[in-house]
Amino acid sequence: MPKGAYIFAPSGPELGSREARFFSEAQPFGFIMFQRNCKSPDQLRRLTAALRESVGRNAPILIDQEGGRVQRMRAPHWREWMPPLDQVDALAGSVDVSPEAERAMYLRGFLIGTELLEHGIDVNCAPCADVARSETHPFLRNRCLGSTASMVTVMARALATGLTDAGCLPVLKHAPGHGRATRDSHEALPRIDASLAELLETDFLPFRELADLPMTMTAHVVIPEIDPEWPISLSDAGVTYLREEIGLSGLLLTDDISMGALSGRVESRAASAHEAGCDLVLHCSGDFSEMSAIAAAVGEMSSSARRLADIAFSGRKNPLDVDICDFEAEFAALTQEVERNAGR
Repeated sequence: MPKGAYIFAPSGPELGSREARFFSEAQPFGFIMFQRNCKSPDQLRRLTAALRESVGRNAPILIDQEGGRVQRMRAPHWREWMPPLDQVDALAGSVDVSPEAERAMYLRGFLIGTELLEHGIDVNCAPCADVARSETHPFLRNRCLGSTASMVTVMARALATGLTDAGCLPVLKHAPGHGRATRDSHEALPRIDASLAELLETDFLPFRELADLPMTMTAHVVIPEIDPEWPISLSDAGVTYLREEIGLSGLLLTDDISMGALSGRVESRAASAHEAGCDLVLHCSGDFSEMSAIAAAVGEMSSSARRLADIAFSGRKNPLDVDICDFEAEFAALTQEVERNAGR
């Protein structure tokens, strides 16, 4: 069955008949969950099962379960996670490579992935490989995994490996690097004026080192030396740069296409992103009319996108057979002082 080159989000905690019929016809590649969709464990399992039933296949279901402000499954039903940068800073400090911090990040990824898989969610939009700087906008800064490229690379790899070992695919984001942005791309379009030579040695480096990961999300940012007018997500030159210069070889999806960084009608943005070479367009609001317009404007996945999707999901591991209680105890031992200091 042909799959649409888009990922959609249901509007609420239950799948209504109108949405189910639409998803059956539009056949999105997959779905993404938000806090509005996650009310209780049993409810979430029903929803993920209903979404897959609506399209008649085991469609990927994504979520942003990073920690801190960006975690869709929250207490009291699910574990609360520290902001990633807070955990890295407390465990590693200024040390570029800390075995304890690396192990803790691996365990964090494994435990998150295990919890997601238990609820029918098999893709986590993490890790953020953006490098935190003093000027990084607060919407992003404490979601990063370090303030040096080397620290981010090690921590992002550890988190991604933990997710993968739990049977959950990671999504690297926000390529080729969002850390220098001083504007919130949910509200306005950031512009990064650093030279490519400098960016290649800093912000772009984690993405080059992690280019083998199966899925990557693009950044809604303008980098003038790549394209002076269009944000990376909508730019032919931008997507070509991600593929040929950064070396990203996996499935490429946009950040939320309805974010304030982008202008014009949402279906025009979606079509532009797809035409620029993004394999999948991500739409997160659950707005029915917007989803309908995007489905009509974008159409089916390309043959190359289908091939990359097959590679990504055929390579998914079965969860490691471990004693999860042992992993939880080890993670607690590594992080208990950090969490105590954070008031947890």
